Amino acid sequence: MSKVITLGEIMLRLSPEGCKRFVQVDSFDVIWGGGEANVAVSCANYGHDAYFVSKLPTHEIGQAAVNALRRYGVHTDYITRGGNRVGIYYCETGASMRPSKVIYDRAGSAIAEAMPEDFDFDKIMEGADWFHWSGITPAISDKAAELTRLACEAAKRHGVTVSCDLNFRKKLWTSEKAQSIMRPLMKYVDVCIGNEEDAQLCLGFKPDADVEGGNTDAEGYKGIFKAMAEQFGFKYVASTLRESFSATHNGWKAMIYNGKEFYESKRYDINPIIDRVGGGDSFSGGLIHGLLTMPTQGEALEFAVAASALKQTINGDFNLVSEAEVKALAGGSANGRVQR
Repeated sequence: MSKVITLGEIMLRLSPEGCKRFVQVDSFDVIWGGGEANVAVSCANYGHDAYFVSKLPTHEIGQAAVNALRRYGVHTDYITRGGNRVGIYYCETGASMRPSKVIYDRAGSAIAEAMPEDFDFDKIMEGADWFHWSGITPAISDKAAELTRLACEAAKRHGVTVSCDLNFRKKLWTSEKAQSIMRPLMKYVDVCIGNEEDAQLCLGFKPDADVEGGNTDAEGYKGIFKAMAEQFGFKYVASTLRESFSATHNGWKAMIYNGKEFYESKRYDINPIIDRVGGGDSFSGGLIHGLLTMPTQGEALEFAVAASALKQTINGDFNLVSEAEVKALAGGSANGRVQR
């Protein structure tokens, strides 16, 4: 299988049990996760040599984060140890018309304060097939944005395919700041992943689609996909299309464009959603696996959509499914019957 590198922050997620509110609980469940760490876990599940690059403190909480990745087969050789803290986020799971809520406590984390000399990106990218990052990482801090650029440059020197999930986070930066950082980084990117909001806020592209109203007609995306591919030279542009009927009921499909042809996946009705956090990351992980191992962009996209539909039935950030399980769903087995 392939060597896949991801760069970012793994965080300690503290969540109330079930769908309880922050203010009514006396304890939190501990869950580990974070955009690129989630992608690394997915790739490891599918048999790839997945490496997560980050910086974590030397204390026991930092070690717990490292152990969480190792548990699922992610290589931690390139995690630098040092710094003062692990980023934290609190996640309250919504239900019905009440949305889920995230509160960040991640300022000053080890990776946010990391320096270029903490990483030998040429060594990291040597022999790699794929490098994935998301817009969350450069949003963490100006130092993390610089690390992202250096990693992208090293990836290009070593002929590594680069994918980016735009992943705009309004609690981390403004659209103006995002565009000033993200647009120059796009010259390194081969595969661009992002929903309609991400494309608008990170890159300044707006699709002709009423997403809030649940109208995700794929036709509205074709113009923006073409414009993005032409402006930045992407080999592939992909987007998930979520119809949000409630916090626990979504429609889910995706589109991909390879510069010549558009492909729209089949649609899944996810009801009930158990945990949608990490849904986009599981799509990225599935798409990476699909593009590395499957002959057509259509097959790659169907795998990615099925993987991310399954993720939203699993508690936590990580998508804990096998390639066989994803292929079974992509092939039409969606009845949920007991497998004996």
